[in-house]
Amino acid sequence: MKKKVASIVAGMLVFGSFASLVAAEENSDPSDLFADSSQIFITAPDWVAPLAVSPEEKVWGYLESVRDRLNVGTEGDIRDHFRIVEQQTNSLTGTIHFRLSQYASGIPVYGADQTLHVDSEGQVTSLLGSVVENVQDKLPQTLAPVIPISEADAIAAAEADVAQEYGALGEPQTTPKADLYYFVQDGEPVLSYITEVNVLEPEPLRFRYFIAAETGSVLFKYNILHHITGTGTGVNGDSKTFETRLVGSSYQLYDTTRGNGIVTYNANNGLSLPGTIFSRSTNIWTDGAAVDAHAYAAKTYDYYWQKFGRNSLNNNGLQLRSTVHYYTNYNNAFWNGVQMVYGDGDGVTFVPLSGDLDVVGHEFTHGVTEYTANLEYYGESGAINESISDIIGNSIEGDGWLIGDDVYTPGISGDALRSLANPTLYNQPAHYNNRYTGSADNGGVHINSGINNKAFYLLAQGGTFSGVTVTGIGREQAVQIYYNALVYYLSTFSNFSATRAAVIQSATELYGASSTQVASVKQAYNAVGVY
Repeated sequence: MKKKVASIVAGMLVFGSFASLVAAEENSDPSDLFADSSQIFITAPDWVAPLAVSPEEKVWGYLESVRDRLNVGTEGDIRDHFRIVEQQTNSLTGTIHFRLSQYASGIPVYGADQTLHVDSEGQVTSLLGSVVENVQDKLPQTLAPVIPISEADAIAAAEADVAQEYGALGEPQTTPKADLYYFVQDGEPVLSYITEVNVLEPEPLRFRYFIAAETGSVLFKYNILHHITGTGTGVNGDSKTFETRLVGSSYQLYDTTRGNGIVTYNANNGLSLPGTIFSRSTNIWTDGAAVDAHAYAAKTYDYYWQKFGRNSLNNNGLQLRSTVHYYTNYNNAFWNGVQMVYGDGDGVTFVPLSGDLDVVGHEFTHGVTEYTANLEYYGESGAINESISDIIGNSIEGDGWLIGDDVYTPGISGDALRSLANPTLYNQPAHYNNRYTGSADNGGVHINSGINNKAFYLLAQGGTFSGVTVTGIGREQAVQIYYNALVYYLSTFSNFSATRAAVIQSATELYGASSTQVASVKQAYNAVGVY
C-alpha cells in the first residue's frame, strides 16, 4: 500500500512513503517500515476558526474541515477518529500546541500521532504527523469480537522471546506493562500489545515488542537501548565544583538544588543499577568518572532550564540519576528509560564516557525526546532521534562540532565519534541521496543522523554544500528552532521530510514566515537533499 511522494506545498496535504513493520525478525528491512502510515503536512489553511469557541473546539472544527484529505472515513464524529492527548502553550509565542492520536473503535493506532497548532490570534497554522487511511473500515469484520490475551500474557511472551535468544533475564528496570493498539501490518490493522523488555542481565537490553493480541505471537521487535557509542577532578584532569549534600558525617553526590535532585551512583564494575550512591568523609572528590557525571548532569540541567525553560527530562523536575563504573571495560553509555549509565571504556577505544559533556548531553536529550516527540528508534525517525541528541548535546558546550572527542580513542589526537560539520569524516552520509538503506544499526539510526546534523550545522554556521548556499543564523537561534520542533511539532514516525516541515514550522512560529531564519532552514535542507 505504497503512497506516491509529493512535494511539500503550502496549503496542500503531503503524503510521504512510510514502510510497514512486516516481519517478526529483529533486523527487518527498514525500507518496508511503517508503509501503512502516511505523513501529513497541512499549512496555510483556508479554514477560519470561530472566535467564540475554546481551543479544543477549534481542533475538532479544523479536523472536520480537512476530513476528506485525511481519508479517515466519512462515518461518525471526528472525535471518534482522533483524541487530544496533550495541550501546551508556548509562553514565548502564545501558540497552543496539541498532540493528538488516531483511534479506531476506541483503540489507538500505533504511531499515528499528529501535532496541531493554534497561534496567538486563535487560528490553526499547521497540522503535521502521520495517519493510517480508512483504518476503521479495515477492522476485521467478525461475528464474535476478538478476545485478546491478557496484558500479563503479552509481557510473558516478550520476555520468553528475549530469554530464548539471550538467556535468563535479570530484574526489569521498569515495571513491565503492555498497552493495546491497532498495529497496521501489510495494510491490515492487527490488535496488538506494545510492551518492552528492559533488563541489565545478561546484558543491557531494552527491546520493544509488538505482540498479536489474539495469538500471542511476535509481530516485530527491536532493541531501542540508546547508545552513542564539592570540588573534584574530572576524567581529563580538570577541576570542577558541584553541589553535594551532607548526611551525618558523610558527603554524597546528591544535588538538591535542581528539580527533584541530581544523584550519582557507583556500579562498582557490576551490572546492578543504580548501584550505591557516592559517599565520602570529605567534600573533595577524586573519582573522575563520578565527578564528571555529576557536574555535567547539573550543567546539562542548567542548559535546558536557562535556554528553554525546561525543568529536567519531563519538564516537571524528574530526578536525574547517573551511574558510572558500569561493568568492566564497558565502551558505551546509554539512557535506559530510567537513568543515564556510563562505562569506563577499555582505555583504547574510550576512557570513562562521562568525561565528555557532549555524551552526557546526548543521553540526557534521549530522555527529553522520550517525554516529548517520542521518536521511534528505528529507520529515519530513529536517525532524527539520534541527530537531535547530537545537536543539543553538542550545543551545551558549543565550542566545536565534534561528538565524543574528549573520551574517544585517547591515543589518537583530534579523533571523535561524529562531526556535525563534516559527517563523512566518520563514515556518515551528509546528503539524503547517500543515506544508508540496510537493516543494521536499527536501519541506520546512528549512520543517517549525519544528514540532519549537517542541516543543523549549515543552519547555524552557514556555507555552501552540494551547490546550495545557506545563510547561517548562529547556533543560539538554530538550537532554539530544533528544540521547539522536538517539543511541539515532531511525532513518533517523523521521517526526514517530516522533520524538514516541522523545523520550518518551528522557525515560522519563533521568527515569522518571511524571516531569514525560515529561508535558511529551507536552504539547509535543500543542501542535504531533503525536500
